[in-house]
Amino acid sequence: MKGLLLALQFLTTLPLPRVHADREDFVLSMRWFPLAGIVVGAVVMGAAWLGMRHDGWTGALLALAAWVLVTGALHLDGLGDIADAAGAAHGDRARLSAVLADPHIGSFGVVAIGMQLLAKLVLLHALLDQHPLWTLAAIPAIARIGPLAWARWLPPLHEGLGSLFRDAVGRRHLLGWSLAASLACAFAPALAVGLIAMPLWAWWLKARIGGISGDGHGAGIELVETALLAALVLVP
Repeated sequence: MKGLLLALQFLTTLPLPRVHADREDFVLSMRWFPLAGIVVGAVVMGAAWLGMRHDGWTGALLALAAWVLVTGALHLDGLGDIADAAGAAHGDRARLSAVLADPHIGSFGVVAIGMQLLAKLVLLHALLDQHPLWTLAAIPAIARIGPLAWARWLPPLHEGLGSLFRDAVGRRHLLGWSLAASLACAFAPALAVGLIAMPLWAWWLKARIGGISGDGHGAGIELVETALLAALVLVP
């Protein structure tokens, strides 16, 4: 239970009781990221249900607002940082590291975040017309399996979250959550697109960035969520 609380404290802005934990406890909490995703999805689902009592666009807007608020825009920040680094580095690894370390956001990051929010809003509106609300709980959960895989597959870019989490996840954790996700895929097969999106993101990070970092995890979660939304809307 401590691991789940720590995962929720790290990944959400929900008011939770303080938990005494050391560095190892924090690292091991990564194993609970997908379950924390279900909690995020439940909040989004509730906001969508409330908004849909008025109309579909209100449902989509409230769902998106809840998504951003409950996560504290944590993953959007990572997306912006990765976009700035990829756009400004031009193959220079020293410049890439400097851009990733810069707390300010540049034009690439602004555009990436804006496009991400717009894509989610439009896709949420379409999804609410086509699929049951429970899929909104599945999407954040499946996307948060990604960090478990990326931590195992990719070398850490630097000392930080990417390197801390590398030894926290075993094959059994990744397999267990993958099996759980397969249950959701049985009812909504389009969710299996996550099995393609996650390794694609790992490949892109390795090729363009060189490894995984906290920003890479956050950006990947955002992009996998959008890929899952798009799959549900576009795949027959």
